[in-house]
Amino acid sequence: MTDQVARDRLASLARSANRRRREGWWHQFGDVLGDTYRDYIEMETICDGIKTFQVQLVPGLLQTPAYGRAVTVASRAWQTAEEIDQFVQVRMARQERLTGDDPMEFWAVLAEGVLRQQVGGPTVMHDQLQHLANLAEHPNITVQVLPFSRGAHPGMFGPYLMLSFPRVSALDLVLTETPTGNIWIERESDVAQYRDLFDDARMSALPPTESLSMIRRIAKEHRP
Repeated sequence: MTDQVARDRLASLARSANRRRREGWWHQFGDVLGDTYRDYIEMETICDGIKTFQVQLVPGLLQTPAYGRAVTVASRAWQTAEEIDQFVQVRMARQERLTGDDPMEFWAVLAEGVLRQQVGGPTVMHDQLQHLANLAEHPNITVQVLPFSRGAHPGMFGPYLMLSFPRVSALDLVLTETPTGNIWIERESDVAQYRDLFDDARMSALPPTESLSMIRRIAKEHRP
């Protein structure tokens, strides 16, 4: 894909997103949403699929309210109880993309550390992993676990999400997450590298059925 074609397709996405910006439910939470996060929500509303690799956190679309609250508090990006409540509401509202009338395809590969990190304590983790296992049984959601025993792998250096779009063929966007902010990756050659990274991760991870068994087993280990 040429840079010009990519720019044209991104412009089409932007026009669609701008229409939704005026109409989107998230505008009422503008005070607690940064520009990058708001852009992400807009893209999420028009994409038809997301693939993500996570090394330490359950993806936001799969989080329980209690887990999401624990992550939000730990981030220190929001100071007041009201801001934290609003941000958690946003995260929960986004989950309509997985369970609504036109659900997207969602494929997550999670490093084993995601299942073992004590976010919010044992009760929160137990409930989160049970929720994760239940979601993994939905036909549009695939969850795989990459166990510690697989050793070093190319994706271990950081989390990312890759979004695909039905009305703008052959264009994916990647969002990488860093401690100082998130970055959109648009260049096709760079996006292709992330496709390869994800393919490597899913091939190295346990199959979905074995992953589901592992999630349920570790959930019991978290039981208070």
